[in-house]
Order: sequence, then structure tokens, then C-alpha cells
Amino acid sequence: MSANEALRWIEYAETDVHAAYALLASGEFFPRQICFLSQQAAEKAIKAILVFEEVDFPKSHDIDRLRDLIPDRWKVKQTFPDLADLTVWAVESRYPGAYPDVMENEARETLLLAEAVFDAVKAEMDKRINPNDK
Repeated sequence: MSANEALRWIEYAETDVHAAYALLASGEFFPRQICFLSQQAAEKAIKAILVFEEVDFPKSHDIDRLRDLIPDRWKVKQTFPDLADLTVWAVESRYPGAYPDVMENEARETLLLAEAVFDAVKAEMDKRINPNDK
């Protein structure tokens, strides 16, 4: 178990969530960046579990592939069986090409999903690190 390093990953994920919300609340609107930060938050949260469990993981942005490496005892693995809607924002959609412009509702939905993943991971991690806290 590597709790301190896992908590660093959680901290980075949390700042990505906060940054995405800051962009959403700004006077300007940055939907691609909100989606990218959302993807990053979920990816880092999932990787926090893998760091905590000392599971080697590939350098990958495929959140489903990473989630599949999580030991089965983690509820978050069953709660989020398909995270492809987040993975798509990792690389391909950040560059001009075949992807259409991101709409505001997509950015909001992506951020809500990433925040749900983050919250679930953080809650479960907190219980494992501090089992006597209620």
C-alpha cells in the first residue's frame, strides 16, 4: 500500500476538477479544455487506486483499460463499468480533425461524470486509509 503517493494523485485529480469548474464558471467558455480536464481528473483518480494498491499500469489514457486493473474489492470498479465517454477527451478530441465542436451540454455532462468518478474514488480511498473515521 502506498497511501502518501496515492493521495498525491487524488490531490492532482481534485485540482483538475476545480480547474474545470473554474473554466465552466468563467465569463468565457472553454468546452474542449473542460472535457480534457475532466478526463484527466478521472484518469488520475483511477491511477490513485492503482498506486495505492501497488498495481503496475501502462502509460495510457484509456480509463476503461486502467479501471480493469483495479482489484475487484473496489466498488468504483463496478459502479463505473464504461468510461469510454471520458477517454475520448484524452487526446484525439484536443486537436483539429474529424471531431465536431464540443457543445456546452457535453462539457457539463463530461465534468459531472468525472466528478462522480473522483468522488467515488476519494470516498473509498478515505475509508481504506482512515478505516476508523466515520
